[in-house]
Amino acid sequence: MHLRLPALFLEGLLALGLAAGVAQAAHVRVTPADDVARIVEQAQPGDVIELAPGLYQTRLVVRAAITLRGPELQDPKAATDVSRAAVIDASGRGSAITVRVPGAVVEHITAANYGGNLYERDAGVRVTDGADNVVIRRMVLKGPGFGIRADRLEGIRIEDCTIEGVRRMHVLDRGDGVFLNYVKRPVLTGNSARNVRDGFYFENVEQSVSRGNFFTGAQYGIHWMYTRGDSAWDNVSAGVIGGFALMSSERIHFENNTARKCVEFGILLNVCDGCTVRGNRIEGVHNPRGRAALDNEGKGLFIYGPGANTVVRNWFASADVGVGVALGGEGNVLSENTFIDNKTQVRYVGRTPLEWSSNGRGNFWSTFMAWDFNGDGVADKPYQPNDSLDRIFWIYPEARFLMDSPVVVLLRWLAQQFEIDRGKGVTDSHPLMRPVEVAGARRD
Repeated sequence: MHLRLPALFLEGLLALGLAAGVAQAAHVRVTPADDVARIVEQAQPGDVIELAPGLYQTRLVVRAAITLRGPELQDPKAATDVSRAAVIDASGRGSAITVRVPGAVVEHITAANYGGNLYERDAGVRVTDGADNVVIRRMVLKGPGFGIRADRLEGIRIEDCTIEGVRRMHVLDRGDGVFLNYVKRPVLTGNSARNVRDGFYFENVEQSVSRGNFFTGAQYGIHWMYTRGDSAWDNVSAGVIGGFALMSSERIHFENNTARKCVEFGILLNVCDGCTVRGNRIEGVHNPRGRAALDNEGKGLFIYGPGANTVVRNWFASADVGVGVALGGEGNVLSENTFIDNKTQVRYVGRTPLEWSSNGRGNFWSTFMAWDFNGDGVADKPYQPNDSLDRIFWIYPEARFLMDSPVVVLLRWLAQQFEIDRGKGVTDSHPLMRPVEVAGARRD
């Protein structure tokens, strides 16, 4: 005999079961007097563990999809005030917080004094293999290791975090602000990193999004390596060695970013392909130790190695060299860029003639004086920002003392009159009469 239960009765049992499942999720408030590490390790999926203000001298391991939360602070300066903030002190070794499961949320917590062993992946927050879709939000991370380190996972979100390394350490000995390795579709917004190695270092990453982040006191602001399909906009690098390094990567969309007061370069395109560099503002790249003989002067844009990329509507100003091209960078297309007040506008010593204009639109050069009789905004004659004499001086820097001699001035005048250098080096066949204004990043 089969007992048939009414459908409404079955639905009621199901609703009670779901309610019981929800009821199992706990909201726990802890203090530094509690065994916080044990409470966190034993938490169940859906639990919310709220840390009261105070100093927690421990290291935490998250093993369930929980929310680990500290008090929300309106004043960022209070992040290390233990009377107002929840501060995890890792006692100088290991990672302050380790997340081992997908779906966890860690927010409003300060992680400090974590370890500096980069081989052991010491970090303020370490997210281990397979811990997909973790959210790290509004944290303050201070220590010598990685601010945040994540490997072999998908969908991590890092939002509004402040990361600070140890300034007295050599820049290459510090951890990166955020280090992502074999990560797909990460999103990083509104973060700041200072006194770290690279602000963000992406290796073998796919489809990352970086928006509205700020970097200073680092080697590079964002460093892409072997990545595909990434995008970055509204980011600022200031007072770093190199602003943004795009290296051995494909299809990066790099738009409306700002780099200023960098040393080696504002933007580096190193063996990249299919990238778009648009609407960026690069100012004041200067290497005080730079020498033309070593080709290590500060470059607004440095194109190094083969690749075909589009560089359009960018602003390169007040650099030692506006754009430098070396070792096979001839495949790049440059148009509607502004080169203004650079000590040397272009440094290119290759043998292949380059044309830097597209669809009848070239670039603006502050060093070029020309006429525009038909008023279309394009100069009536081409411009070559470097000539054969420049190439000689770059190849034989010991002859640079002759640059301003009357003989060289005469030779340059004759070359212009008889177009001796036409078709050599870089030619802009349609130079613009006015600068193309570029906003760059909106965050400072």
